[in-house]
Amino acid sequence: MDTTETGRILIVEDDERLAELTREYLESNGLSVGVEGDGAKAVDRILAEQPDLVVLDLMLPGEDGVSICRRVRQDYQGPILMLTARTDDLDQVLGLEMGADDYVFKPVRPRVLLARVRALLRRSNTPAAGNEPEGSGDQSRLSFGKLVVDSAMREAWLNEESIELTSAEFDLLWLLASNAGRVLSREEIFAALRGIEYDGQDRSIDVRVSRIRPKIGDDPMHPRLIKTVRSKGYLFVKEAAPV
Repeated sequence: MDTTETGRILIVEDDERLAELTREYLESNGLSVGVEGDGAKAVDRILAEQPDLVVLDLMLPGEDGVSICRRVRQDYQGPILMLTARTDDLDQVLGLEMGADDYVFKPVRPRVLLARVRALLRRSNTPAAGNEPEGSGDQSRLSFGKLVVDSAMREAWLNEESIELTSAEFDLLWLLASNAGRVLSREEIFAALRGIEYDGQDRSIDVRVSRIRPKIGDDPMHPRLIKTVRSKGYLFVKEAAPV
């Protein structure tokens, strides 16, 4: 992997021993890693350095991970991987709502962390896979009325205005849109976007769908474009274009 292009990682973690062990492991696998132990300094450092990926601990001195994520999200487009305790379900959801792209439970197994980091780096540089929509000669740009999603540019527009999406939100939107008219199960979505099996409890996909809906002009209370299909998954309705 070219560390000058896709491997600059910033670990925001106040446990010095854990941070150093993590740094050494990631660097031994070809990544360039920096460490910040003070939550109060993390925002400025993330925005100044613009690393390719941030590994962000939830509990930090100075400022917690959820607050940091919220503050940097508008001006930092790279993926954010949050470290969280297994029991902090509410905090996991808050982190995702604030723009985190994925999370890993502590204590972190190095190989699991490395796999998630690499997956996020790949996704941030490669459009999410999807089937070619019917009748489309260009599968990199999809149009649904006033909503346009472009996988090559990794951008979406509504009424010709750019939609602010995190990397993970764009990946999910593209996956659903490029499979318009077909129900995608949570198992399929997890396999495509995170490379892991759905455990039946993870709420990250549901949180992201709830964040995407209003951004693309869908009614969160009575969605017409991204429908929840009970006991099955999600359906992007290509005929229900935003008006």
